[in-house]
Amino acid sequence: MKIIRIDAGKRDFLPLLLLGDEQESMILRYLDRAVLFALYDPDLRGVCAVTDEGGGVAEIKNIAVAPAWQRCGYGRAMIQWVQEWAKPHFDTLWVGTGDSPLTVPFYLRCGFVPDHRVPGFFLEHYDHPIYEAGVQLVDMVYFKKTL
Repeated sequence: MKIIRIDAGKRDFLPLLLLGDEQESMILRYLDRAVLFALYDPDLRGVCAVTDEGGGVAEIKNIAVAPAWQRCGYGRAMIQWVQEWAKPHFDTLWVGTGDSPLTVPFYLRCGFVPDHRVPGFFLEHYDHPIYEAGVQLVDMVYFKKTL
């Protein structure tokens, strides 16, 4: 397994990024300013986009693993990689997600704790309803981890 930083051609990874955030216009709001990591084993398995939010805070804006490779530990490996990468530069790592029965337990298992929520985020910022595991996403739920 190898994780590399992608500095050029970030848009080439849109098909995978769209698994983590299904509206391209939302991805394009952060992609250029994000540090993008790609996980290979040996082929591309996953990606993670991280931004500097200021004040010692890094935020995971997108993390996605190809469907054939989900639930194989690649998402957790990417989270651990990002934490180690961020430690020398940041105090806190945030991740925002929908209030979904799939993603919330994953972040809790990775050691994140609930921090705050943005009510109506998905209704306000997306041009269509977003569903995950049969649940419509309404609020953005933020989790944090102290580095």
